[in-house]
Amino acid sequence: MRNKGISALFCAGFMAGAAVLGGAVPAAAQTAGSQAAAPDIRERLEKIPGMKVVSVADREGYPLYTLTYVQPVDHGNPRAGTFTQRATLWHKATDKPTVLYTGGYTLASNTTALTKLIDANQVSVEHRYFEQSRPSGQAGSDWSKLTVEQEAADEHRLTRALRGIEKGKWLGTGASKGGMTATYHERFYPDDLDAVVAFVAPNDANNKDDSGYERFFRTVGTAECRKALNAVQREMLVRREALLPKFEADAKANGETFEETLGTTDRAYEFAVLDQVWNFWQSGTVDNCPTVPDAEKASDDELYDWSKKHGFSVYQDESLGTNGTGPYYRQAATQLGWADLKFKHLKDVRHHPDIYQPNSVLPEAMRGSYNNRTIADVDRWVKTRGQRMMFIYGENDPWSAEKFTPSHRDSYRYEAPGSNHGASIAKLPAADQTEAIATIKRWADVK
Repeated sequence: MRNKGISALFCAGFMAGAAVLGGAVPAAAQTAGSQAAAPDIRERLEKIPGMKVVSVADREGYPLYTLTYVQPVDHGNPRAGTFTQRATLWHKATDKPTVLYTGGYTLASNTTALTKLIDANQVSVEHRYFEQSRPSGQAGSDWSKLTVEQEAADEHRLTRALRGIEKGKWLGTGASKGGMTATYHERFYPDDLDAVVAFVAPNDANNKDDSGYERFFRTVGTAECRKALNAVQREMLVRREALLPKFEADAKANGETFEETLGTTDRAYEFAVLDQVWNFWQSGTVDNCPTVPDAEKASDDELYDWSKKHGFSVYQDESLGTNGTGPYYRQAATQLGWADLKFKHLKDVRHHPDIYQPNSVLPEAMRGSYNNRTIADVDRWVKTRGQRMMFIYGENDPWSAEKFTPSHRDSYRYEAPGSNHGASIAKLPAADQTEAIATIKRWADVK
C-alpha cells in the first residue's frame, strides 16, 4: 500500500487477495440460463439511473452481472462531468446478505472468503481512476479528483442504488489497499454498511512517524535471518558496478525503460534493492530464510539471481503510468502515505538518499503533495466511533506494522501468527477463528 516497501501496495493488494480470496470467475460469456435465473433482477438493475448491464454470465448456477455505473467526476460539483465505474453483481437472492468488495485497484474477479462464509451476494467495484473506471479527456488527467473521499462517495452511491435490490445485511471487505478503501467508505458513510471486515489494511496515521516499520524490521523473524537479509541488500549496492550491467541487460531484454519515472537505470536499480527486504517478508516466511545466500561468499550471479527471485522489484515506465500502478502511487504521495525507512546499514553505499518515496516512481504530471488530514481523521474515527469493524493482520507482514485500532463498539482486531500479507481468518488461532466467524455471522444475521 502506500509505498511502504514501495513495490508493495500494488503487488500487496493482489498477493493478499490471492490468499484471502478464492475461486476465479468463470468466463463472462453471456448465457440464457443465467438470465432466466433472475429475470426481474436485470430489469431492476437497468431501471437504476446511470446503470447499464454489460453482460450476464453464470457462476455456480447464479447470475453474475457485469455493470457500469455513471458517477460524477467530482461529487462536490456534479456538473463538472461524469465517468463510468465498472462493477459486478453476483446475485443469489434478495434476502441474503451482500458483500461489497473492493480490491482498491482494478475490478477483482474472485469470490471473497467472506462471501463464501455467509453464502452472500457479492458486489465488486473498480476503484476510480484505475483501468477502465476513469474519466476521459481533460478530466482524466486531473489527478486532484483521485481521493479517498471521492472514492468513498462513489461506493456510497453504488451501495445505495443496489440496496434497493439486495435487502439483506451488507458487509464491506477488502485486502490491503482494498481493506483501507472499505474502511474509508465506512468512515464517511457509516450508514451504508452493517459491518466491515478488512484484511491486512495499513494505517499510516502519521506519515512522519515510521517507528512502527523500523521496529518491525528490527524484530521480524530471527536475528540470523535479519542479519543475512541486510547483508545481501548491502552487498547488492556494494557490488553495484558489477551488478548494474546485469540489471540493464534484463531491462533491455524485457523492454523496460525508466526515463519518465525514476530517470536512470542507476536510480531504478537502487530503488529495487531498497525494496528487497520488505518484499521478502511481504510474500515470504521464516521458512524461506535458509535460502538467503552468504553475501560475502556468493558470486555476482548467485547474488543477483537469488535477489530476483526474492524481493528485487523493478519499477519501470511501462507499469507506472496512467494505466498501470501510477494511480496508487499518486494516492500514496498525496494521502495514503509511505514508509520512509532509514536504511542505516546502507547509508554509505547509497547514491540517491531521497529516492524512497512515491513521487520518485511517478511521471511528472502525476506527482503531488502530501496532506495528512484525511487519514489522521479516519484513524481517530475508527478508534473512537467506528462500529462493527474487524481488522485481521499478519504477524510477519510489513504492511501490518502500522495497524488500525478499532473502538470498543462491537469491533475487533486479530493477528495471524507467522503470517505475511496473505493473512486470513483461516490462519488465525482456533479460538480467535471461532470468535471471528461467530461475530461475522451475527453481523450478517445468518446462522
